[in-house]
Formats: sequence, C-alpha cells, structure tokens
Amino acid sequence: MDTNFSNEFNLDDDVIYLNHAAVAPWPVRAEKAVNAFCRENVTIGSKKYANWLSVESHLKDQLAELIHANSADEIALVKNTSEALSFVAYGLAWSKGDNIVTSDEEFPSNMIPWESLADQGVSVKKTPLKDTSDPTAKLIEQIDANTRLLTISSVQYASGLRVDMERLGAVCQQKGILFCIDAIQSVGAFEVDVQRYQADFMMADGHKWLLGPEGLGFFYCRQQTMDKLKLNQFGWHMVEDMGNYDNPLWETAHSARRFECGSPNMLSIHALSASISLLLDIGMTTVEEHVASRADHTIKKIQQNKHLTLITQADPNGNNIVVFNTLNTAHIEPLFKHLTNNGVVCAKRGGGIRFSAHFYTPNEVIDRAFNLIDNFFKG
Repeated sequence: MDTNFSNEFNLDDDVIYLNHAAVAPWPVRAEKAVNAFCRENVTIGSKKYANWLSVESHLKDQLAELIHANSADEIALVKNTSEALSFVAYGLAWSKGDNIVTSDEEFPSNMIPWESLADQGVSVKKTPLKDTSDPTAKLIEQIDANTRLLTISSVQYASGLRVDMERLGAVCQQKGILFCIDAIQSVGAFEVDVQRYQADFMMADGHKWLLGPEGLGFFYCRQQTMDKLKLNQFGWHMVEDMGNYDNPLWETAHSARRFECGSPNMLSIHALSASISLLLDIGMTTVEEHVASRADHTIKKIQQNKHLTLITQADPNGNNIVVFNTLNTAHIEPLFKHLTNNGVVCAKRGGGIRFSAHFYTPNEVIDRAFNLIDNFFKG
C-alpha cells in the first residue's frame, strides 16, 4: 500500500488535522460505505436486511481481530465508552468497603461511573501518576485487600501517559482483581492484545483512532467474566433465540450480545466496518510505527522551540498524544486561538495544547503547524 496514504483520505488542503484524540475524520472508504447504505435505504429500504446483519457480524469479527479477543462472541456493540463502563459499574455485585484503583488523570467517562457507586459504600482510589518514574508501580501499590477492580486508560487523554498493561494485568490476575481498560486512546493507534493484558473488560468508541463515526463503540467482556455482570437493560436483541418473536420463553444470550438490548446502529456499523478495514489492510504493526513516528517528530519540534515546553513524557514504546505548553503560560490561550484560526484542528488539554496525528498524517502537515507557532512568536 502507498505509504503516503493520499488515496485514503480527502481532507481540505487548508486543514491541518492534529486532533485524532478527540474526533477523527473518516477515510474515503467510510464515506463510500455510508453513501451506498443511504442509497440502498432510499431505493429499496430494508430489502437486503440480511446483508446488513452480515456487516454487523463482520464488524464484530474485525474488532475481535483488532484486539485479539478469543472470538467475536466476546464483543458487544455499544453506543459509547461510557455505556460500556456503566455496564461494568452497575453489573458487578459490590460490597460495602470495596474499593476501585485508578489514576487521577482519567477522562470523566472512566471516573463518574465508579464515583457514582459511593452510596453503595464503594470508594475510588485516584492514584497520582505525575512526577513518578514508574506510574505502573504506583498503581500497583494502591491495591489492598479490599480492592475489587483496577480500571485505567491505556493512554491518558490529557498527558499521553502510557502505563504497562501487561504488568497490571498480571498483578490483577495474581491477586484475583478484575482488570478494566478504557482503550479509546489506543485502539486503532497501537497494537492491542486483551489476551496478553489478561483484561476482563475493554471498551472504546469508534470516533477517535478507529476513524469512525460518533455513537458507536465496542465492549469486550472476557467469556469467563461475563456471568459476573448483572444485566440492567433488556430487549429483543439480547436473547439467545434472537428473531423468534413468537416464543414467550427467553434466555439471555450466551455471548456478549447480551449487552445489546435493542436495534443496532446500522448506519454507523457500515461506516466503522469500512474504517477498520483500512487499519487491518495496512496492519496494526505498520499503523503503530507510523503513529509513533509522527509523535516522535512532534516531540522533536517542541524540544527545538525555545518558546515551548513538553508536557507529555516521551515513551520508549511510542506515543500518539503529545501535549505541550508555552514557557510563558500567558501565551497559551492566544497561541491556541492563532492555531485554530489558521486551520489547525487540535485541542486544549492537560494545561497545554494537544496534538494527535494519525498514521496517515504527513510530517509536512505537522511542520506547517509548527511554522504557525514560529510566526506567532515572531509577532
């Protein structure tokens, strides 16, 4: 495949897109898939609904391949990461005095569901990860006899920090603690392997590094852990004998489909399947190499600029999110406005400006952003 990926994306020439950690642009193949699906709906309605179900099933197979699940039966399609995290938070049977270990850098999606359990006597231990040489060890130190679950983002949204998933998973397995991973900032950017991580739960939206639409994500639940979660949503789609509407008797689906209570989001399913096909066609090893290369280029440009300071800790395994500040913090807001007014799509996070380039982003595009930064400081 052409390594400049120019035939796969169609961004306007004046757009400098460095915001994949927020909402990503779609590849051309996702646009084509949605257009074809819309045309089909307009011209023949649901005549080929069986084909739609095949796309839904194929998407689960793609996701299982992407994260190395044992099978697609461990994959549920969900509205978003928050919904999947809530499935875990309100599916487990908690006891008063239980605690949950996490970091102090989590996005609200991976904090609010756990904090909402306070009225059940469950506490959340927010581990400070800044200014420590081994943040993974810091998390492990917080585990005690009352710890029931460890939940962590695979990449922190506001700092780009990565902790060691394999190490955490091994400790959780050893201590009999459930391991939950919010993978929204890693799936689609890095190689992800739920088997190596020994994860019980993993969830992510499709609209960031997976290059898909908002409103559709996945929930991985390890088969051995599935029955630990009490269901809180019910409907026709989550029964084992799905489609047999005349049967008054029903049982919960044996697969992760038990978490899908009603009609699927078929439009987004077609889009996300097309987007993921691009990642799988290229191969996640290649995608990861390109993502890390773009981040490394960004970090070097920051380090070479006397007006900027790097917030993100350079990771030997590679970064995808890079956050930086201005030495004079009074400049951060006007610099951000200068960038966004001149076509740079980025975000303010973690006390600085966040750049997040994907595998297809040319270094020349990143350089254009830094030329704008140079011009800002030249006045």
